[in-house]
Amino acid sequence: MSRVIVIGAGAAGLMAACAAADQGHRVTVIEKNEKAGKKIYITGKGRCNLTNDCSTEDFFDRVVRNPKFLYSSVYGFDHEAVKRFFDENGCPVKTERGLRVFPASDHACDVTDALMRHLKRKRVSVRFHTPAQNLAVEAENGARKKITGVCLGDGSVLPADSVILCTGGLSYPSTGSTGDGHRMAAEAGHDITPCLPSLVPMETAERWPLELQGLSLKNVSVSIRPLESEAESDGGKKRRPVYSGFGEMLFTHFGLSGPLILTGSANCNFSQYPGGFRLLIDLKPAVSQEELESRIRSLIEEAPERRFSNAVAGLFPLRLRDAAVQLSGISPERAAKSIQAGEIRAFTALLKSIPLTLRGNRGFREAIVTRGGVSVREVDPSTMESRLVRGLFFAGEILDVDAVTGGFNLQIAWSTGHLAGESVR
Repeated sequence: MSRVIVIGAGAAGLMAACAAADQGHRVTVIEKNEKAGKKIYITGKGRCNLTNDCSTEDFFDRVVRNPKFLYSSVYGFDHEAVKRFFDENGCPVKTERGLRVFPASDHACDVTDALMRHLKRKRVSVRFHTPAQNLAVEAENGARKKITGVCLGDGSVLPADSVILCTGGLSYPSTGSTGDGHRMAAEAGHDITPCLPSLVPMETAERWPLELQGLSLKNVSVSIRPLESEAESDGGKKRRPVYSGFGEMLFTHFGLSGPLILTGSANCNFSQYPGGFRLLIDLKPAVSQEELESRIRSLIEEAPERRFSNAVAGLFPLRLRDAAVQLSGISPERAAKSIQAGEIRAFTALLKSIPLTLRGNRGFREAIVTRGGVSVREVDPSTMESRLVRGLFFAGEILDVDAVTGGFNLQIAWSTGHLAGESVR
């Protein structure tokens, strides 16, 4: 029986502790907060989208960075295993639109409670208000080092044969994700890939989206490319979009949010492109530009005496109609019959490609996950153990692995946490 310390009582840490305890180890979880799973409580708008019911093969298509690193952990503890774990621990689940899996109760607290019940049955010690300060590491023969324990904030040392570092990244710092784990990993010799906010709402340079605050658009498509690519480059060719997608988006008091925008943000590196990005919205992706133009002509022909804005009102929500007509430069007061062919063509093109300038994102305070973290080159993907420090393991958001929205990032936490916990010796 080994002494195992798990640093961090979030999703990855709690699952790691469950798996280590299932192996018969003596496990202690230390958490600087007053309770476990603070970030779990706010995921999925308080309902906790705990995984996705897509196939394991499809799962890897949703991982933005370093998907191959996750093969062992995800195939070893996939979405079916996650659902089974929570069901067996008193938290039945259900699958909703987009194959998103939630607790049947719609209460995120039930997810944390299920994990804590498992730990209680296994007699795992969970210590709150206990911040880790440093990792206790000593040199071994050769280049590799060995973990010996954890130095606490009060100056005491908890001895350990293995330590699993699950402190998260930098997103939602109010939940305790303040980069402590990255600092400790770096002090132990690990490279930290620069961290950026991901799955985060984005701000627009234009002001008109702010006037549509609260308006949700469904079944639209967007494409995003660096503004720099609008100038001729790469032999006169524009760069390919960094993201294209279909789904739902939301106008906010600062710009844009919603699943489509959050997913797109995972591919927008404002450090690499400080000039920002051009976002193009296709309001009618299901029809071609020619078909849409024909429909607009028909609307005008059906009501030639009506104001132009009223004639096309059936194409989109009222508030968006006013914005679209204003962007077109066509006076909403003009009679529909006065609109020229060229104006109809230009208006149609606008609806298929409304331009917006993304000037930045809302930062770590509103980011769902962190992009970057402990370099996966220095972690054994078959065990989650450090290649540099024997007995040191990593799991969850602290690693340089992230995915799109839809339950995929929590699946990463469960899978890597479970593998780390069952791999400790």
